[in-house]
Amino acid sequence: MDKKAIISALDKLTSRGMDFGLERERKLLDALSSPDKKLKIIHIAGSNGKGSVAEYITRILTAAGKRTGTFTSPAVYDYFETVRIDGKPIDDGLFERAFGQALDVCGNCTRFEVETAAALYAFELAGCEYAVVECGLGGLYDATNAVANKEIAIITSISLEHTAILGGSIKDICRHKAGIIKNCPAVVSGCVKGEAREYFEDLGATFADGDTEYGFNLNGACQRYNAATAVAAARLLGIEEKFIREGIEKATLLGRLERIDANGTTYILDGAHNEEAFTPLAEYLKNFKDIKIIYGCLSDKDADGCLKKLEGLALSVTAVKPESPRAMPLEKIEAACKRHFKEVDTAQTVSGALDKIKARTVVVCGTFTLLKEAKSWIEKRL
Repeated sequence: MDKKAIISALDKLTSRGMDFGLERERKLLDALSSPDKKLKIIHIAGSNGKGSVAEYITRILTAAGKRTGTFTSPAVYDYFETVRIDGKPIDDGLFERAFGQALDVCGNCTRFEVETAAALYAFELAGCEYAVVECGLGGLYDATNAVANKEIAIITSISLEHTAILGGSIKDICRHKAGIIKNCPAVVSGCVKGEAREYFEDLGATFADGDTEYGFNLNGACQRYNAATAVAAARLLGIEEKFIREGIEKATLLGRLERIDANGTTYILDGAHNEEAFTPLAEYLKNFKDIKIIYGCLSDKDADGCLKKLEGLALSVTAVKPESPRAMPLEKIEAACKRHFKEVDTAQTVSGALDKIKARTVVVCGTFTLLKEAKSWIEKRL
């Protein structure tokens, strides 16, 4: 199959929705000659910070000359960001070979299961030594947890999320995240506190407490924890300090407190989608004035918890419905905005909202699905 046909086939699988468990994924990996068993897997779970830590680790390993595949989700601006080798999207030929073969033998697998197996197969075909793999949801029953040959498991943060699936207590969330710790050492971010920290301490995890002597370029107070977590993991992997420093200092990330200055306006694009992720966003926004926000979210998110974090920071909020089958209805997003802000508007699209808003600082947040349209609109005006 060519690239267009593969994307079409994957889109059709989306209708199957989410169906958790490891058996189908394991069978699919084995049908593809078990690529995970030929790779050194670094598995990352957590409520927030997974993408940042994956970026740091990838940069560190490539600086050390280790050929590294990286599988993350969701895409921010382009689907092919999700499967990278040495930090760059895989080429069309490799994509067609790996994803085409995965689709040929996928049976009744979900889209995410196919993507996970195909990514690992692509990494094996490309001769990667390491694979940095981000959990989709939870950890314990996530498709990515079917992999073998884990070198290290990393937990980035813990907060109440997806409670209908993962459970309604911090201990429930910990159990799911800890499910990725299988026959390997574990590193846990120092931002994990209290009951959750005790849970992972009892499992013998190594904690990275937020101190790193290396500089980093990513915005947000939480990045010191993410960087320190990656440093601790790299040291356990035996990576030389000069490569750790180089990797940390070169890390960049799309859609996380991403700042673009254009025509006298500062645009801040952030995929923050839960209450914990809105804390660094709120802290960052204290550095700016004359702020207006464009907000949308998916139906399973706590809009009130997120918006409460931004109270008092913005002049107004414009509610938009994301382009997603999982989007929260616009009237519900608008109602949540009105509970936390006096001035609330609505728009049918992100572009429509940006057309109307005049401010020194414009923030687009609530879900990654808003950011692609926002960045396209901004870049046309650079």
